[in-house]
Amino acid sequence: MTWIIIIGGIVLIILLTIGVIVSSNSERALVEERLSQYLDDEQQNVDREAQKYVLTNWVSNRVEKTSYGDKIARELARADIKFKVAEYIVLIFLSIFLAALLAWFFGNRHPVSALIGAVIGAFAPRIYVRSQQRKRLTKFNDQLPDMLNLMVNGLRAGYSTMQAMEAISKELPAPINDEFRRVVQEMQIGIPMETALENLLRRIPSDDLDFVVTAINVQREVGGNLSEILDNISFTIRERIRIKGEVRVLTAQVRTSGTVLSLIPFGLTLILWFLNPDYLLSVTDGGPICTAVIICVVLGLISSSYFIMMKIADIEV
Repeated sequence: MTWIIIIGGIVLIILLTIGVIVSSNSERALVEERLSQYLDDEQQNVDREAQKYVLTNWVSNRVEKTSYGDKIARELARADIKFKVAEYIVLIFLSIFLAALLAWFFGNRHPVSALIGAVIGAFAPRIYVRSQQRKRLTKFNDQLPDMLNLMVNGLRAGYSTMQAMEAISKELPAPINDEFRRVVQEMQIGIPMETALENLLRRIPSDDLDFVVTAINVQREVGGNLSEILDNISFTIRERIRIKGEVRVLTAQVRTSGTVLSLIPFGLTLILWFLNPDYLLSVTDGGPICTAVIICVVLGLISSSYFIMMKIADIEV
């Protein structure tokens, strides 16, 4: 029976790997499908590509119509993960099943071990997506001053705003070139610049980018020297990045200490559970009320301590 479960888990891992490969290969079809809602003459080509993924597209279309599906799609776009909503949901269920199976197998085949594994498996994909979002946003913000300098030089050389954005999409590295390439593509198919920039800001929730988008939109409405405005914004953003870097260095010890000290109790509890579950279950000898009080007090102390340390390190720039 154990070998059957292990073989089943291996087969699921293989299927998951195949699904990831197929999803990566369908990146071109996914981009064309998103742009096809504005291009009628390419609809037939998109339909032919989409026939290969009928089930995934059907589930994605049903889920994306809900608020939850729209939120997932936005989160995946911000992390630049080429998954459809249905594929991401399937990945979560596979992660829950595999993590629960492994935890149950290594946790003395106890139902609580399977529950712990299921909880970890449910949060693992989301933690990865959030991590990719933070990395991509940080990289984008670091590239923003260079983007503004290139745009300012292009405008002073006689480029239009769209031509300057097109130069950004060709000259600068990822992820900023990918985002502005998408802005240019949306403008080329007839989407207004304001809407394309709003879509960019929705994919990249950056305060610095919000300054740039607001300046461009205001300049298009009331006029003015856009190159001079963007030059001043570039100086401001560079100073903010410098100050944020200094603050991040000075508060690194507090943030690291708060995170590590908050995770130590959970890590020790998991280790003790998988090594000697009877020892941890002895806390229930006092009855369910006593056990609930102990758990609430411990979680309250950990969360309050973490919140206080993070507030100390949270310095607004």
